[in-house]
Amino acid sequence: MVDVAPSRGSSDEDPERASDEEKIEEFRERSKKAKRKGSFWRELPILVVVAVGLAFLIQTFLARVYMIPSESMEQTLHGCAAPCFGDRVLVDKLVYDFTEPSAGEVVVFHGPDSWTNQDFAPAEPANPVVSFFQGLGSLIGIPTASEEDFVKRIIAVGGQTVKCCDDKNRVLVDGKPLDEPYVYWEPSRGSFQESFEELKIPDGYLFVMGDNRNDSCDSRCQGDKRLGGLVPVENVVGKARVIVLPPSRWGGVSDHNPQAVALGAPAWQDVAPAGVGVAAAWPVLLVGRRVRARIRRSRLG
Repeated sequence: MVDVAPSRGSSDEDPERASDEEKIEEFRERSKKAKRKGSFWRELPILVVVAVGLAFLIQTFLARVYMIPSESMEQTLHGCAAPCFGDRVLVDKLVYDFTEPSAGEVVVFHGPDSWTNQDFAPAEPANPVVSFFQGLGSLIGIPTASEEDFVKRIIAVGGQTVKCCDDKNRVLVDGKPLDEPYVYWEPSRGSFQESFEELKIPDGYLFVMGDNRNDSCDSRCQGDKRLGGLVPVENVVGKARVIVLPPSRWGGVSDHNPQAVALGAPAWQDVAPAGVGVAAAWPVLLVGRRVRARIRRSRLG
């Protein structure tokens, strides 16, 4: 009788072969992970450059965050010194490419040559390294205090006349009293405005004042306290739209038109700023989300 060895069926496993296949699969998985990791690190510098470039373009042409360095716009904008935290506001740099600045709007502008910053003078960092990183941070949108930029509210525009004050302590524009609910009277400085003679505003110029009416050096006290205190429209950087920091003060910046009552302007103008301000913030948030999504996709390979 012949002994016949049982043949191995296709379902029987060869331990050595199975072990080799597991090693091959494990090697493939390690290769994939290494490839994904390498791909991410290769793309990371590109993503950083793109993010910085987008931030630069946004703050140059669309919007930029500014720090409020003084108390001249209290209580609309907080700008107190340490340990307080000054407001950071998003400034719309595009709006005045299509419209002209108008009364009641809070604007950031470059101080004219006749102005000196008597509200606030930031100390320049002595350390060159600190100065470098401060400049780099400003480039990508991190706000720093600037002695060249101011934030005030427009009171009158070119062609109008402005004077202070009537018998009720109200500023007059074209002989009509202003409605100014935003004015803040700092307790230690009283609630009576210093008067000034009527001034005709030339075309292309603005008369601006701080909301903290008796703690603001503005068109009333800058330059020669007359025409030298006016701001050229071309110096305006943009319109303050939204308070972005601190979180406890998130919200739109009021641009209540103080001339609305006298001019009979429609009431809807007083409630529009908040909605417009939120809408203006969306482009900045959208770009940030897209950059973060791109980074996450790179990590996942």
